[in-house]
Amino acid sequence: MRTKGIHEQKVKVITLGCSKNLVDSENIMTQLQANEIEAVHEGTDDCDVAIINTCGFIDLAKEESVNTILDYVDRKQKGQVEKVYVTGCLSQRYKEDLKREIPDVDAWFGTMELPALLQKFETDYRHDLIGDRFLTTVDHYAYLKISEGCNRTCAFCAIPLMRGKHVSQPIERLVDQARHFARRGVRELVLIAQELTYYGLDIYKKRALPELLTALSEVEGIDWIRLHYAYPTKFPLEILDVMREQPKVCNYLDIPLQHAANAVLKRMRRQITREETEALLQTIRSAVPGIAVRTTMLVGFPGETESDFEELVDFVKEQEFDRLGVFAYSHEEDTAAHDFEDDVPEEVKTDRVNRLMEIQRNISLKKNHQRIGARMRVLVDRKEGEYFYGRSEFDSPEVDNEILIPAESFVRIGDFVDVKIYDALEYDLFGKPIS
Repeated sequence: MRTKGIHEQKVKVITLGCSKNLVDSENIMTQLQANEIEAVHEGTDDCDVAIINTCGFIDLAKEESVNTILDYVDRKQKGQVEKVYVTGCLSQRYKEDLKREIPDVDAWFGTMELPALLQKFETDYRHDLIGDRFLTTVDHYAYLKISEGCNRTCAFCAIPLMRGKHVSQPIERLVDQARHFARRGVRELVLIAQELTYYGLDIYKKRALPELLTALSEVEGIDWIRLHYAYPTKFPLEILDVMREQPKVCNYLDIPLQHAANAVLKRMRRQITREETEALLQTIRSAVPGIAVRTTMLVGFPGETESDFEELVDFVKEQEFDRLGVFAYSHEEDTAAHDFEDDVPEEVKTDRVNRLMEIQRNISLKKNHQRIGARMRVLVDRKEGEYFYGRSEFDSPEVDNEILIPAESFVRIGDFVDVKIYDALEYDLFGKPIS
């Protein structure tokens, strides 16, 4: 059988993990396609080369990544694919171990080794493509990664081991990317990083997120700018001024808090107390009335007692977050917390996740019912069955509530439409366009 040339190969990129990984996959595809190599993102089994972009954040993510690698190795052995390359966080952290355990993978690459990966396709990294990124999302929103890595020392987190120290992208480069996206029809930018609020300290010697937001707000064609992953300690309050003064910056903030019991926060090395957290949340809500606050909590951390968990429960009930995610602690090698005994049984972790999410389900239902009768501006994402699905400024793609609009209404995907909310479920609203 004739072996295909490099430029005749079809490459499939499989993304596991978070939106930051998705941006990395988009950059891989951009480089390949610019060099006339056909590349697709998931969705097909017809490929010659598989590139698996892995996640290594917690046990479940690592298991999914390993299973995906094994699946494509099996396909290779059956002659369904010719090559299997692995990149991303899991490969960065466990490359040598994985090489020994899964020898049929053709090559392994870390998180910052895109040029080496491209050399497997006999092409070099093209710096002129920065900003000219292939999008795997729908056409009207894009993730904008403003920095890479993290300087925080949270006891449970392995991200600095996989992504390195914090490195900010210059404001000018990010604005150029935003302009490029806008010319392609992107209406919403979702700003992502391991830690947004640290932005600028490395290159500008100050926290420069407010300046970045102001600059991005001037980009014609961009209507919404959304903030993800803001660290609460030493939170730059100037962000709130920009959010209040710049209509393009959504009244939305993703601020992972992880816990509320001071004893747990101290062991987690979060550098903040419950009292300081409560004061910050009060400041945020006072400065930006109506803001939607999204957070995540981590339960089952070593030493978390039932009393600690009940304190977290009380905190969640008191704060009534608009959006909440809950994760069970995963005991990660080479983190500070790995020195602790992983003493919370798995069934207790699972029970605590479920208990907290049930509380949030009721909070979400109550908040959604309060929206009935309200007028909301919605960005329409897609159509499924009898409904168009969209989001308000209070909802981020993939992770938050959606607003369902009956399909008999005349709306277009990628457009903004004003709707009146007429019904609500725990995590969905129903709205009809206002003529």
